[in-house]
Amino acid sequence: MFIVILFFACGIGLVVLAGVEIWSALSPSADTVARERFDLILECIGMLTIAVAALGLGQTVLEEEIQREANISSPTRVRRFLSRFLIVVVVSLSVECLIGVFQFVHGSPEYLPHAASIGIAAAALLATWGMFVRMNVSAEELEPHAMHDVQAEDKVIEGEDVSEEGEQHAEEQGEDYHADVDKKKE
Repeated sequence: MFIVILFFACGIGLVVLAGVEIWSALSPSADTVARERFDLILECIGMLTIAVAALGLGQTVLEEEIQREANISSPTRVRRFLSRFLIVVVVSLSVECLIGVFQFVHGSPEYLPHAASIGIAAAALLATWGMFVRMNVSAEELEPHAMHDVQAEDKVIEGEDVSEEGEQHAEEQGEDYHADVDKKKE
């Protein structure tokens, strides 16, 4: 829980710093040229990107580890947790790459390869993530009720009743009904 609080505190702190930064960039009383204002706005976007990443990671840890009391042994849960984590990382890296290109193309073009390497890293993570999800499908077939249990758990956290759906799904699959999720609700 302490890690979640730190993620949220860092995210909120960065949002506040970004607000101060955007105020100094757009303040009409400031004696700055347009290029400096542009750089300040790009720095603000970078801070907001990192803030969103911190808040997203905090939310992921909160939901998966605390609210759901996730059992990471299930392939469905591993894929879900990694997917939520990696989407934040890939989007953040992509935005940082874009910001780097905008900053370096005008001021320091010799640093463009550095920005490009961030983009390549984001693309490599995205491709590897896609391969992981594709290869994980066969592992999920070993536990056919796992996906249903995860979806049912989502509905329980949102306050919906899932007992009828669980019984119907188990009947369709020719399996026994697993009421583990319903027991957590009570």
